[in-house]
Amino acid sequence: MKKKLLGKTGLKVTELCFGALPMGPLQKNLPEEEAAEILSIALQGGVNFIDTAQGYKTYGPIRLALKTIKERPIIASKSPAETYGEMQQAVDQALNNLELDELDIFHLHAARAGEDVFAKRRGALECLLDNKRQGRIRAIGISTHSVKVTALASTREEIDVVFPIMNKQGLGLLEGNREEMERAIAQCVTKGKGVYLMKVLAGGSLVGDYDQALDYARSLPGCSSIAIGMVTREEVEYNLAYFEGRRPESLPSLEAMKKRFLVVKSLCAGCLKCVDVCPNHAIISVEGKALIQEEKCLTCGYCVGVCPQFAIRLV
Repeated sequence: MKKKLLGKTGLKVTELCFGALPMGPLQKNLPEEEAAEILSIALQGGVNFIDTAQGYKTYGPIRLALKTIKERPIIASKSPAETYGEMQQAVDQALNNLELDELDIFHLHAARAGEDVFAKRRGALECLLDNKRQGRIRAIGISTHSVKVTALASTREEIDVVFPIMNKQGLGLLEGNREEMERAIAQCVTKGKGVYLMKVLAGGSLVGDYDQALDYARSLPGCSSIAIGMVTREEVEYNLAYFEGRRPESLPSLEAMKKRFLVVKSLCAGCLKCVDVCPNHAIISVEGKALIQEEKCLTCGYCVGVCPQFAIRLV
């Protein structure tokens, strides 16, 4: 599988990045051993890049999968921490739970944050800089759904890697449209930032246009890798075939990627924590209960993790 340099980080990543979110408790909630097996198939098939996060709760299966291979892959994690202390706990947790001495990339997890993100999270960024100086992380990044934050990241010397949302229809973009995000990404590439992409299939809604969606994402100059969530052997094999230049078979296995979340009204207590955490503003309050607007939902599952009543279900 083709590998590309990730900006000026010195990291050479495969075009296909294993997105760890869907296998965890926010989405499919696979048993740890099963999730590790799926990841191992991808790694043994040539993938050398894993994207995870503190909130995904997938360090366990990643740790197990690492024991099945000889060469450690490149791993990126992220945290929404704002203070120095909170971010230090996040970095320590990642290294301890993965049983590693160094992590390749650690992002400010800032899906819906605005242009004040670097001011609000100054303490967290200082923590990442200190850990980079200490050799505990190699590169500092930011993950974002915002066009404006992507453009701003291109001007920040501390930021080595940018992980924006991007797809051929511009679904899920905040503070701008697809053309503006293309320009923001180009600015990052020009400034030597490593760029890899999330949600190129828009949470599964573009699975039926798989080739066109992936072809578009791969055509963006300077983008090194594409993170795709995979929860079955069939999905892994299909994606491997595409990125290796082999013509994959038909799409039946990838149809499973089409999913949706709903709120069980009888269980919803109306706390609306899900409204605050949704990165795409897809959840609204109707008569005191949460309602997911399916046309805006990117099926990330962040809402599941904050619901104290377990009222949000993946169907």
